[in-house]
Amino acid sequence: MLAVVLALLLLPFSVPVAAADGPVVELSTSQAGTGGSVTVSGSGWRPHTLLMMLICGRSTPSRGVIGGTNSCANGDGRAVTTDADGSFTRKLPVAEPPVPCPCVVHVATVTGAKAEADAVLQVAGHPVAPLPAEPSGGRLSILSDTRLTGSSGVLTWFGAPPGRTLVFTAGNVGSTEIKNPVFRVGTAHGVFAPQWDEQQWRGTLAPGKKAQIKLPVELSAGAHGDYTVSLRYDGKVLAEQPWGVGRPWGVTLFWILLCLVVPAAVFRVGMAVVDRVRPRRPGGARHRRLTLPMALRPPRSRTPGPEPDPTPTLPWFAPDSAPGGPAGRLSAPHDDSPTSPTTPTTKGPT
Repeated sequence: MLAVVLALLLLPFSVPVAAADGPVVELSTSQAGTGGSVTVSGSGWRPHTLLMMLICGRSTPSRGVIGGTNSCANGDGRAVTTDADGSFTRKLPVAEPPVPCPCVVHVATVTGAKAEADAVLQVAGHPVAPLPAEPSGGRLSILSDTRLTGSSGVLTWFGAPPGRTLVFTAGNVGSTEIKNPVFRVGTAHGVFAPQWDEQQWRGTLAPGKKAQIKLPVELSAGAHGDYTVSLRYDGKVLAEQPWGVGRPWGVTLFWILLCLVVPAAVFRVGMAVVDRVRPRRPGGARHRRLTLPMALRPPRSRTPGPEPDPTPTLPWFAPDSAPGGPAGRLSAPHDDSPTSPTTPTTKGPT
């Protein structure tokens, strides 16, 4: 009797421990029709994390979303951010997924470490089809954390495509060998959907064996910011790895120099055109007087040259009649006229 009482007292404390194993999603109703809405509540998520809620078909909580987000109604999804306790509550409009049910409400993290959870939802009026059979052959599993190796060169600083190598260890947990598996490597910038690229690994994995796999990853030219590299195999996302790409400052420096050099070149060309087109002044071009240094000047001659003529030459006088000349020196005025009353005359005999 005492053991039963202790079990009943400890039962409420055991529920949070089970919920702490991972994120949990709950729905206000398990069935809804198109055009309605369902309230989605979650707990156990990381605090202040951006989540995406989608209604997906051909999926169950045990097998996940088969076919990835291609099986979801992406146009009617909603984003929500968890609070400080890692919980959220948000209404989600009910829409028909592009594939038949069974359907779930799929909630997954957008950035940071990958985490997801599903809750069963019956979409009224939507067709239902059995899930595809699970492959009974080899199954690939990631046995180590993924990492990006490599570094950017000088050309990346000037806008060349940055590249890395995705390295991880995979093992075959199935019953048959896996030969030349084809992976899909996706790169997503921020909250945008990833762009997938198929990469084939050349090799064979026997049952129970593991191998280190390296896959090249390359972004577009001039890419910078926060990226997420995703690894998918057989329709399932196996791992995600964040990648912070630095800004190509060489491109910024190039544009700054271009904005300085081009106006200066245009100004010089314009001044040269103006100098050729403008009319010249009458009298020819003006030449600057060349001044030689003292050491290069020719010595002055010490032989006295002819003294200048002190006789002034004026334009309105003849050379011989200039004032002060030999023929035109100033003298006392006199009158040689015979009729002058002051001039004595001598009258001779007639």
